[in-house]
Amino acid sequence: MSEPIVIRPATAFDAAFAVPLVQQTIGRVGLALTGADSDTGAARAMLGFFPLRGNRLSYENVLIAARGPEPLGMLLAYPGDQAGTLDDPFRERLASLGLPAQVESEGTPGELYVDTLAVTEAARGAGVGAALLRAAAGQAQARGLDRVGLLVEDGNRAATLYARVGFRAAGTRTLAGGTYTHMVWTPPQ
Repeated sequence: MSEPIVIRPATAFDAAFAVPLVQQTIGRVGLALTGADSDTGAARAMLGFFPLRGNRLSYENVLIAARGPEPLGMLLAYPGDQAGTLDDPFRERLASLGLPAQVESEGTPGELYVDTLAVTEAARGAGVGAALLRAAAGQAQARGLDRVGLLVEDGNRAATLYARVGFRAAGTRTLAGGTYTHMVWTPPQ
Protein backbone atom coordinates (compact mmCIF):
# COMPACT_ATOMS: atom_id res chain seq x y z
CA MET A 1 0.00 0.00 0.00
CA SER A 2 1.47 3.37 -0.98
CA GLU A 3 1.72 6.28 1.38
CA PRO A 4 -0.94 9.00 1.12
CA ILE A 5 -0.31 12.33 -0.56
CA VAL A 6 0.49 14.95 2.06
CA ILE A 7 0.19 18.69 1.40
CA ARG A 8 2.58 20.85 3.41
CA PRO A 9 3.79 24.44 3.41
CA ALA A 10 7.02 24.90 1.49
CA THR A 11 10.27 25.92 3.13
CA ALA A 12 13.13 27.86 1.59
CA PHE A 13 14.87 24.50 1.11
CA ASP A 14 12.23 23.43 -1.45
CA ALA A 15 13.63 25.87 -4.02
CA ALA A 16 15.55 23.24 -6.00
CA PHE A 17 12.34 21.26 -6.49
CA ALA A 18 9.82 24.08 -6.92
CA VAL A 19 11.59 26.72 -9.01
CA PRO A 20 12.29 24.58 -12.10
CA LEU A 21 8.65 23.47 -12.07
CA VAL A 22 7.48 27.07 -11.83
CA GLN A 23 9.52 28.19 -14.84
CA GLN A 24 8.62 25.09 -16.82
CA THR A 25 4.96 25.90 -16.21
CA ILE A 26 4.87 29.68 -16.66
CA GLY A 27 7.43 29.96 -19.48
CA ARG A 28 7.24 33.37 -21.16
CA VAL A 29 5.61 34.90 -18.07
CA GLY A 30 8.74 33.93 -16.10
CA LEU A 31 10.94 35.52 -18.74
CA ALA A 32 8.93 38.76 -18.57
CA LEU A 33 8.88 38.69 -14.77
CA THR A 34 12.63 38.25 -14.36
CA GLY A 35 13.92 40.03 -17.46
CA ALA A 36 15.83 36.88 -18.39
CA ASP A 37 16.33 35.75 -21.97
CA SER A 38 16.23 32.01 -21.31
CA ASP A 39 14.40 29.53 -19.09
CA THR A 40 17.69 28.80 -17.33
CA GLY A 41 18.27 32.49 -16.64
CA ALA A 42 14.70 32.93 -15.39
CA ALA A 43 14.98 29.92 -13.09
CA ARG A 44 18.30 31.22 -11.76
CA ALA A 45 16.68 34.59 -10.95
CA MET A 46 13.70 32.86 -9.36
CA LEU A 47 16.03 30.85 -7.12
CA GLY A 48 17.10 34.16 -5.61
CA PHE A 49 13.49 35.20 -4.89
CA PHE A 50 12.16 31.88 -3.57
CA PRO A 51 13.80 32.01 -0.09
CA LEU A 52 12.79 35.66 0.42
CA ARG A 53 9.52 36.87 1.90
CA GLY A 54 7.24 39.47 0.34
CA ASN A 55 7.33 38.49 -3.33
CA ARG A 56 5.03 36.39 -5.48
CA LEU A 57 7.55 33.55 -5.84
CA SER A 58 8.34 33.30 -2.13
CA TYR A 59 8.23 29.92 -0.44
CA GLU A 60 5.66 31.46 1.92
CA ASN A 61 3.12 31.31 -0.97
CA VAL A 62 3.85 27.69 -1.89
CA LEU A 63 2.35 24.35 -0.93
CA ILE A 64 4.19 21.11 -1.68
CA ALA A 65 2.46 17.78 -2.34
CA ALA A 66 4.57 14.82 -1.31
CA ARG A 67 4.34 11.10 -0.80
CA GLY A 68 6.75 10.30 1.98
CA PRO A 69 9.93 12.28 1.34
CA GLU A 70 9.29 12.52 -2.42
CA PRO A 71 7.84 15.85 -3.63
CA LEU A 72 5.26 15.32 -6.37
CA GLY A 73 3.94 18.78 -7.11
CA MET A 74 3.53 22.35 -5.96
CA LEU A 75 1.00 25.14 -5.89
CA LEU A 76 1.91 28.83 -5.69
CA ALA A 77 -1.00 31.04 -4.57
CA TYR A 78 -1.61 34.38 -2.89
CA PRO A 79 -4.52 36.77 -2.29
CA GLY A 80 -5.25 38.58 -5.55
CA ASP A 81 -5.41 41.97 -3.86
CA GLN A 82 -1.75 41.56 -2.84
CA ALA A 83 -0.53 40.89 -6.40
CA GLY A 84 0.74 44.42 -7.05
CA THR A 85 2.76 44.57 -3.84
CA LEU A 86 4.14 41.06 -4.35
CA ASP A 87 5.32 42.08 -7.82
CA ASP A 88 7.23 45.18 -6.59
CA PRO A 89 10.51 43.24 -6.11
CA PHE A 90 10.34 42.15 -9.75
CA ARG A 91 9.73 45.73 -10.89
CA GLU A 92 12.85 46.71 -8.94
CA ARG A 93 14.83 43.88 -10.56
CA LEU A 94 13.73 44.90 -14.05
CA ALA A 95 14.64 48.54 -13.37
CA SER A 96 18.07 47.48 -12.08
CA LEU A 97 18.61 45.63 -15.37
CA GLY A 98 17.73 48.78 -17.32
CA LEU A 99 14.48 47.24 -18.54
CA PRO A 100 10.99 48.75 -18.33
CA ALA A 101 9.79 48.09 -14.79
CA GLN A 102 6.42 46.80 -15.95
CA VAL A 103 4.99 43.66 -14.42
CA GLU A 104 1.45 42.69 -15.21
CA SER A 105 -0.02 41.63 -11.88
CA GLU A 106 -2.23 38.61 -12.41
CA GLY A 107 -4.30 38.29 -9.24
CA THR A 108 -7.82 39.65 -8.93
CA PRO A 109 -9.04 41.18 -5.66
CA GLY A 110 -11.40 38.92 -3.73
CA GLU A 111 -9.83 35.66 -4.82
CA LEU A 112 -6.96 33.44 -3.83
CA TYR A 113 -4.97 33.56 -7.04
CA VAL A 114 -3.27 30.33 -8.13
CA ASP A 115 -0.17 31.64 -9.88
CA THR A 116 1.29 28.22 -10.61
CA LEU A 117 0.16 24.60 -10.27
CA ALA A 118 2.73 22.04 -11.35
CA VAL A 119 3.04 18.28 -10.91
CA THR A 120 6.04 16.16 -11.80
CA GLU A 121 5.61 14.13 -14.95
CA ALA A 122 5.78 10.86 -13.00
CA ALA A 123 2.94 11.93 -10.67
CA ARG A 124 0.52 13.27 -13.30
CA GLY A 125 -2.89 11.61 -13.34
CA ALA A 126 -2.60 10.48 -9.71
CA GLY A 127 -4.79 13.18 -8.14
CA VAL A 128 -1.92 15.42 -7.01
CA GLY A 129 -3.15 18.52 -8.86
CA ALA A 130 -6.70 18.09 -7.54
CA ALA A 131 -5.37 17.64 -3.99
CA LEU A 132 -3.36 20.85 -4.30
CA LEU A 133 -6.39 22.73 -5.61
CA ARG A 134 -8.49 21.48 -2.68
CA ALA A 135 -5.73 22.74 -0.36
CA ALA A 136 -5.92 26.11 -2.12
CA ALA A 137 -9.67 26.19 -1.43
CA GLY A 138 -8.87 25.65 2.26
CA GLN A 139 -6.37 28.51 2.17
CA ALA A 140 -8.93 30.78 0.52
CA GLN A 141 -11.49 29.99 3.19
CA ALA A 142 -8.94 30.54 5.99
CA ARG A 143 -8.18 33.98 4.52
CA GLY A 144 -11.85 34.91 4.22
CA LEU A 145 -11.88 34.64 0.42
CA ASP A 146 -14.83 32.90 -1.19
CA ARG A 147 -13.22 32.01 -4.51
CA VAL A 148 -10.06 30.69 -6.13
CA GLY A 149 -8.92 32.07 -9.48
CA LEU A 150 -6.27 31.26 -12.03
CA LEU A 151 -5.26 31.92 -15.62
CA VAL A 152 -4.97 29.09 -18.11
CA GLU A 153 -3.43 29.51 -21.52
CA ASP A 154 -5.55 28.54 -24.50
CA GLY A 155 -4.91 24.91 -25.37
CA ASN A 156 -3.48 23.95 -21.96
CA ARG A 157 -4.61 20.41 -21.08
CA ALA A 158 -4.83 21.39 -17.39
CA ALA A 159 -8.06 23.25 -18.22
CA THR A 160 -9.86 19.89 -18.07
CA LEU A 161 -8.64 19.36 -14.49
CA TYR A 162 -9.76 22.86 -13.53
CA ALA A 163 -13.21 22.30 -15.03
CA ARG A 164 -13.52 18.91 -13.31
CA VAL A 165 -12.72 20.52 -9.94
CA GLY A 166 -15.35 23.22 -10.55
CA PHE A 167 -13.56 26.18 -12.16
CA ARG A 168 -15.58 28.13 -14.71
CA ALA A 169 -14.45 30.65 -17.33
CA ALA A 170 -14.80 34.27 -16.18
CA GLY A 171 -13.20 36.18 -19.07
CA THR A 172 -9.92 36.41 -20.94
CA ARG A 173 -6.68 38.30 -20.40
CA THR A 174 -3.55 38.99 -22.37
CA LEU A 175 -0.32 38.52 -20.44
CA ALA A 176 3.29 38.51 -21.66
CA GLY A 177 2.07 38.14 -25.24
CA GLY A 178 -0.23 35.17 -24.55
CA THR A 179 -4.00 34.83 -24.28
CA TYR A 180 -5.34 33.29 -21.10
CA THR A 181 -8.76 32.38 -19.77
CA HIS A 182 -9.44 33.62 -16.25
CA MET A 183 -11.12 30.73 -14.43
CA VAL A 184 -12.85 31.03 -11.08
CA TRP A 185 -13.98 28.39 -8.58
CA THR A 186 -16.25 29.04 -5.64
CA PRO A 187 -15.64 25.96 -3.47
CA PRO A 188 -18.43 24.69 -1.25
CA GLN A 189 -18.11 25.97 2.31
